[in-house]
Amino acid sequence: MNNEEYDLMQVAGGAPIKMWTRGVPVEESAKEQLANTAQMPFVYQHIAVMPDVHLGKGSTIGTVVPTLGAVIPAAVGVDIGCGMMAAKTTLTASDLPDSLGTLRSAIERAIPHGMLPKTRGYRGRDEGSWHTPPAPVDAAWAQLKGEFDAICLKTPSLARTNNYRHLGTLGSGNHFVEVCLDEVGFVWFMLHSGSRGVGNAIGTHFIELAKKDMCTHIANLPDEDLAYLAEGTRHYDDYVEAVGWAQKFARMNREVMMQNLIAAVRKVITKPFETHVEAVNCHHNYVQKERHFGKDVLVTRKGAVSARAGELGIIPGSMGAKSFIVRGKGNEESFHSCSHGAGRTMSRNEAKRRFTLADQVRATEGVECRKDANVIDEIPMAYKDIDAVMHAQRDLVEVVHTLKQVVCVKG
Repeated sequence: MNNEEYDLMQVAGGAPIKMWTRGVPVEESAKEQLANTAQMPFVYQHIAVMPDVHLGKGSTIGTVVPTLGAVIPAAVGVDIGCGMMAAKTTLTASDLPDSLGTLRSAIERAIPHGMLPKTRGYRGRDEGSWHTPPAPVDAAWAQLKGEFDAICLKTPSLARTNNYRHLGTLGSGNHFVEVCLDEVGFVWFMLHSGSRGVGNAIGTHFIELAKKDMCTHIANLPDEDLAYLAEGTRHYDDYVEAVGWAQKFARMNREVMMQNLIAAVRKVITKPFETHVEAVNCHHNYVQKERHFGKDVLVTRKGAVSARAGELGIIPGSMGAKSFIVRGKGNEESFHSCSHGAGRTMSRNEAKRRFTLADQVRATEGVECRKDANVIDEIPMAYKDIDAVMHAQRDLVEVVHTLKQVVCVKG
């Protein structure tokens, strides 16, 4: 690879920053945050920046941070294991019901989501969790409970989180469930969620522990949210164990939702169909040990997807734009990574200030979805141009399928 394929940002006293951002905007505040992260002494080789990069808490979203001997909990974030799952079906566009609203309603009943009032008749409680979890939730929790109980012995407060009842639920914000059509008309199911309340609690707990551990040194950090846990310490070991479990939870959360999504669709579409023909389940907020440039390192992907050679991944657009199933090219300079989506160009509050409900209705024309004031912050114009994002990372992935949503359920 040569420097023409990315922009190189040098930071005085810090690691180099390699940015696959040509043709897409990068806010100055995000560049400042990248520079802060690059100054951490344990960053290995360089930081890789994806084209969807934007300001985050502690570290930019859309960034790959490899480290030796330490981990930054805030760089991993609190939506631990957040990611995507997509499954192709044998259904085609002509098999979809004339009323897509019926399909959307069935999905909303099958998957608790958002902050839903009981009076609307959903199965979830007010916080979008199960009142009585169905069999797939019980089966998945049985695989998670033993390790979770062991983690709770070290961190008892986690036992009081919403864990079991959040398994198989969507959440809110930018999490979604979609029914999509690919370039030749096959139906796909796609969803986006993570480790829910328990992952948030794990992330928050260890971010605060890192700050307390560094109380005498935190003033020397470029940003207090870059407080880190050093390898060999108890809190480091406990964090690695807990974050690994949260990532398992997130993956199984998506699996359970997909099971319930498929079951819901079968009640609406009576024609027999197969699914999981091409299934992808990938994290985009996580940390794991990998080997790069001859060393075993911890790779934190905060809003980035693994893109090893031949590996399938998902890059979604906004709720009015197309999404992509991609195959990784194994680009070592990006630490085998690609973007996790389009990336925001403005905050949620700015989107609500700038756009109207009429704008939201126009931008989501042809998509069966919520069209109300509470989802204006997810309007497509609040995101970067997905085509520009994909062009900027053409050396990282190749497109296998192009998807366009016809139904979108938002939390």
